[in-house]
Amino acid sequence: MKNYRKIVIALLCLANCTLSINAQQSWTADNGNGTFTNPLFYDEFSDPDILRVGDDYYLAGTTMHSVPGLVILHSRDLVNWENISYCFPRFDFDDDAFSLRNHKEIYGQGIWAPAIRYANGKFYVFSNINGKGLQCYTATDIRGPWEHHNMKGRIYDLSVLFDDDGKIYAIHGYGEVKCTELEPDMSGPKEETERTIIPEGNAVGEGHHMYKINGMYYLISTDYKPNGRTLCSRSKNIWGPYETITITADETFGYHPAPMTQVRGRIMPDGTKFGISPANFDATACTNIHQGGIVEDQTGQWWALLMMDFHSIGRTTTLAPIIWKDGWPMLGLEGNLGRAPRTWFKPNIPSVATESQPTRHAPYNRCENFDGKQLGRVWQWNHNPDDKKWSLKKGRLRLTALPAEQLMWARNSLTQRVIGPTSIATVELFTAGMKDGDVAGLGNINVPCSWIGVVKDGKQLTLRCFEQLTNDTTDVAINNPLKLYLRFVGDYDNDKGHYEYSIDGSTFTQVGPEMVLSYQLISFQGSRHALFAFNHKGNEGGYAEFDNFTVDEPKADRSKNIPYGKTFRIRNLANNRFAEATTHGVLYDTDRDSKLTHFRLIDRGQGKVVVQCEDGRYLMCSGFGIAGDVRMTNNLEKAEEFLWQDYLDGQFMLLSLRNHRYLGKSPTTGSPYSMDYTGADPGRRNGAVLKWEEVK
Repeated sequence: MKNYRKIVIALLCLANCTLSINAQQSWTADNGNGTFTNPLFYDEFSDPDILRVGDDYYLAGTTMHSVPGLVILHSRDLVNWENISYCFPRFDFDDDAFSLRNHKEIYGQGIWAPAIRYANGKFYVFSNINGKGLQCYTATDIRGPWEHHNMKGRIYDLSVLFDDDGKIYAIHGYGEVKCTELEPDMSGPKEETERTIIPEGNAVGEGHHMYKINGMYYLISTDYKPNGRTLCSRSKNIWGPYETITITADETFGYHPAPMTQVRGRIMPDGTKFGISPANFDATACTNIHQGGIVEDQTGQWWALLMMDFHSIGRTTTLAPIIWKDGWPMLGLEGNLGRAPRTWFKPNIPSVATESQPTRHAPYNRCENFDGKQLGRVWQWNHNPDDKKWSLKKGRLRLTALPAEQLMWARNSLTQRVIGPTSIATVELFTAGMKDGDVAGLGNINVPCSWIGVVKDGKQLTLRCFEQLTNDTTDVAINNPLKLYLRFVGDYDNDKGHYEYSIDGSTFTQVGPEMVLSYQLISFQGSRHALFAFNHKGNEGGYAEFDNFTVDEPKADRSKNIPYGKTFRIRNLANNRFAEATTHGVLYDTDRDSKLTHFRLIDRGQGKVVVQCEDGRYLMCSGFGIAGDVRMTNNLEKAEEFLWQDYLDGQFMLLSLRNHRYLGKSPTTGSPYSMDYTGADPGRRNGAVLKWEEVK
């Protein structure tokens, strides 16, 4: 019976976490109708650098202090990705800081901002480790094994270019951009080759990505003064002079900056006081798409993969089309350059279109029953683990409780990125092996951190919820159970979450408050689930065991987000009024409900729609620019064709496929709806973001 129950639980976990083509269970940008919706990943993937080799695309990203390190994803269509490799299993430096020993740590440091390249039959991933200098990892197979080259030198946040003449250049620096030639054997920078190629004062930032395209050198970079923008600098010579323009700005996809953590000093177990500033709903900050790379697909279409600061999730990656304009790679679409659609058509890649098997899938399997001989690729350790103090035994994860004052100092904490927009992570905790002083459970490694778990004092177990922000604990008396279920319920779009527990696995009870989740630049990572065990009395304690970690994503299935076959009202988020197809012939707003405020969609396929009023008339655009009134017509051939932009929870925008602008109405001027909005503002209050409500 025990084995049978184990099999049933494993099958349920697989069912929850496996993506089927008909019912999407884990977030993927692929909408299944030939379009995709940003973000590419609803979890953390920062500092993306993109590479195409033949028909294969590879994406490298930052992993900071977590190991295995330097994650690499693979795709055939730029939309569906799979985690296939890490460049190293653990930091091969014996410093205490890399292993979270003796009150030393590398939070906010570690390895970051990689550059991935392919040359001479090898893959190269360049990156920086704080205090150790430039690192390079090489492999003939993208899946490894990887060879580590410690190149040292003070070169960071770099791009690397293998030029046509065989020379290798590293481009680096903030504001004052420098170029340094590298030794071909990856032994280090060539002495006395560093030169400034863009002087300070040209509004150029960091996060460089250098390309040579048709004989011209293009440098994509990001400036953070005063907020995140993506720039392109170009020159006929690697050494300059360069001219620079902005190629995208203010594209936040309607997301405002998250509440920010404020802290004095570094993470210490000495009662450091934290604060979280309130969210600024109208600011752009770095929620706009900025740092990242560009790539040309097999058809000659170019794409940008840029990151954005994405609430308490951390930084994630987006995909945007590029239009070349006067020799510049401008993000966006003709008629709306510099902005990018949240929903757009997937790359039309012939090799993918002819494949017999569907490619729609999520990058990770987030659930884990710990039955295998190895951990799933989604897991990373918080700093180097002590491999003698953890194991996979009889279908469970076993963690030995090592001395630590609090979660952020607990060694062998096993983590994975949280997934939005909402998700529920649940794990089984077994307590039989715990000893006096042991603390074990499910945590959120962020700054500030939090957790729910079991504390053993003497022979007594207590269920405890801890929130570092307020240094508060909530205790619940439990009758020394051998097993209990722990859960974190996260609403990451709204930056809040709470913990729950259950004794029987079916009835869950909230413990502790609804917590504010923040974004922060202290560890440079977003929220992470953590399975942990430590001994708060300074001893090496017993052990805790974990099983059947599951992640449920209630909003991942977006198949019903477009109201096909429904009659609905359209409410403008800017003023909360209904859109009305007036008898005068323009689209205006009203507080009244009538057949003139009732609409339905005509499906044109691939997310393309025509909007029809209940009285039979259709939306159309008359004129150009600001004078582009939204009018009504009885002629279907004149009706405007829109690409539906899904903003979840019934929210949407309508992108005209004629002029690549959005339908919208000013909340302040009294003007009717027009078709000249460039996109959403961060607070979704400029009149372009709408919400549909079904009329029964």
